[in-house]
Amino acid sequence: MRHAPRASRRATLLLCATALCAPALAWAPSAARAQGVASMPEGTLVLPEIDVEAQGERALDPIRGYVASQEITGTKTDTPLIENPQSISVIPRDQIDARQAQTLGEALRYTAGVRGENYGTDSRTDWFQLRGFNAQDNGIFLNGLRYNTGYAGSMFETYGLERYEVLRGPTSVLYGQIAPGGLVNMVQRRPTDFEQGEVRLTAGSNNRLQGQGFASGKLTEDGSLLYGFTGLLRDSDTAVDNVEDDRIFVAPTVTWRPTDNTSLTVLGYYQRDRTSGNQFLPYEGTVTRTPFGRISRDRFTGEEDFDRFDRTQWGIGYELSHRFNNVWSVQQNLRYAETEIRWDQVYGGGLRADQRTLERFAYRANINVGTFQVDNQVKAEFTTAGIRHTLLGGFDYSQVNYRNAQSFAFAPGLDLFAPVYGSPLPALTAPYDNVRQVNTQYGVYLQDQIRFDRLVVTAGIRQDWAYSDIDDRDAGGVRSQQNDQAFTWRAGILYLTDVGLAPYASYARSFQPQIGTDGSGVARGWEPLEGEQYEVGLKFQPNGVRSFVQLAAFHLTQQNTLTPDPVNPFDQVAVGEIRVRGVELEGVAELGNGVSLVGSVTLLDPEITRSNTAAEVGERPAGVSKTNAGLYGEYSFAGFSGPLSGLTLGLGTRYLGNTTSVAGGNVVPSTTLFDAALRYDFGAISERAQGLSFNLTAANLADTRYVSRCSGDTGCFYGNRLNVLGSLAYRW
Repeated sequence: MRHAPRASRRATLLLCATALCAPALAWAPSAARAQGVASMPEGTLVLPEIDVEAQGERALDPIRGYVASQEITGTKTDTPLIENPQSISVIPRDQIDARQAQTLGEALRYTAGVRGENYGTDSRTDWFQLRGFNAQDNGIFLNGLRYNTGYAGSMFETYGLERYEVLRGPTSVLYGQIAPGGLVNMVQRRPTDFEQGEVRLTAGSNNRLQGQGFASGKLTEDGSLLYGFTGLLRDSDTAVDNVEDDRIFVAPTVTWRPTDNTSLTVLGYYQRDRTSGNQFLPYEGTVTRTPFGRISRDRFTGEEDFDRFDRTQWGIGYELSHRFNNVWSVQQNLRYAETEIRWDQVYGGGLRADQRTLERFAYRANINVGTFQVDNQVKAEFTTAGIRHTLLGGFDYSQVNYRNAQSFAFAPGLDLFAPVYGSPLPALTAPYDNVRQVNTQYGVYLQDQIRFDRLVVTAGIRQDWAYSDIDDRDAGGVRSQQNDQAFTWRAGILYLTDVGLAPYASYARSFQPQIGTDGSGVARGWEPLEGEQYEVGLKFQPNGVRSFVQLAAFHLTQQNTLTPDPVNPFDQVAVGEIRVRGVELEGVAELGNGVSLVGSVTLLDPEITRSNTAAEVGERPAGVSKTNAGLYGEYSFAGFSGPLSGLTLGLGTRYLGNTTSVAGGNVVPSTTLFDAALRYDFGAISERAQGLSFNLTAANLADTRYVSRCSGDTGCFYGNRLNVLGSLAYRW
């Protein structure tokens, strides 16, 4: 089987040396000796048959190098990448480490279909788009379970992950409510049955000091009990004055394997962040010049004694699997998690007429999110009439308890070109958006992966029920409910050729509830967002070369987008439509002779095709670029001898296409950025230095000034500045 998880080969060794073979027959086993005498020429030695068991790559295991061959996100089963009839990327740990990526956005900079770091130096959350649609609210998963549960208020430490898997396009059949652009699944580090670990010290731009490390291995000699532990401690400023980026992160994991057929892995994490909100700057002064020039990129627009974004999050869960026989197995994934946020910020609201004074507002939010999720799966693997099936049935359940109390006040203005801080803030209002909301989802799904010779067919169906119970305390404790349900399905067909080419075609649907209240605290009852996608593509994984290339063309539509109510301009109705057509090309390769490449090109044709605002129709949605591209290459001198063999050099370039502040509005220009890396393995100098290495990376090498996005003409955000990181690591 191509790319089978487990491979077995039988080797029979034949030795013949005329004069030397005959005496050796004296110690050969009698059965072998008899066989040799009966069927082999005299003087031939036949050794016993030897079974060699080799463990192939599995989707949850560590990967050496840049190229993965297995994935789990696209099917919830361990499946070869080339057999999935939908576009999917895997960014393994070695890629993340090579560029010293600190966030999801940094790790996905060279991934097709992704526009990350949309709000520049925001250290609160991972803002990103997939195929032109915002994906941060419902499109981030951790170990196959939803991580950001409808509110983009969490950010998981990248060092705690083994890989990112990016599944592009509608994915509701397996994951329920989700935006049509797709999802990112973060796969946490797990215990290993061999001893390994690392200690790493990092320092760099913005006074960053960071210590981190992980270790994993056996707790018992027979390997039935394994452990893993990851930790990180960071003290850092950011490119913006008075904004910190401090973090504590710990993640213990344990695996118990009482038998070969049963496994229980417990995965926990705790993370505490201390930072501040992003700076809301005007279009004039960032994209364009004012009479006083452009606003400094390190300008802080808040108040040091007031601004803060303190977040504490933790989660505990497990993955339990049991195989009954060669056909039937079961899996249960479960997690409970909590996130608590205390957010105070004075933020900008546009320039005054003098073109130098920023209007400001004071804002406070106390947010608590508690989530419980469980995904139950039954899998059957069998063959009938020469057709192999991997049948997966599941039932998943989630409940999200969300509380948010917000307050607001007008704040004194700030001169952006000669700021004076410390102005007294007025008393904030009583909580004006004091909402408690319980969102519950049930889903039942069925999927079959069918393999007949070289033909692969994947098909799935799902029924979802989503319930929202809303308690709006601003409206005197008004309670209301919103109930949604949806049937979604997908189907794809793919053909595997001898040369590693795999053409495919697929269709998929998605849905995402839209929850909100009117002025009286009653649920608005908007229709869910519905996504539909047609995709054709070609995957290429040549034999004997560690590489994976994929080309995809798609037509993606989102219906029921919110648009102004023609009867009440202060309300919205779900009748809009957005269509995105596009082509994506992505490749990752280890070409030999020390050369490794990662690159992608994304070409989009986004358009608002239906809206109650006539001027929007025919325009592209705000913040969506038509073109993004990137290429990163490394050259290792490992093939040389002497000290030079420890050196690796890397260089990358990224092109970010232009966007608009609103549909058809002011343009945010495109930009081209450069990245560089230098690594050195001290084992090339001395055996005693084996495992010791140094890594130096620089992102935005030329410190190019650019605006990453404008969410309106009063909310523009500078892109990331030059960021240099140096780290010294010891691995074993």
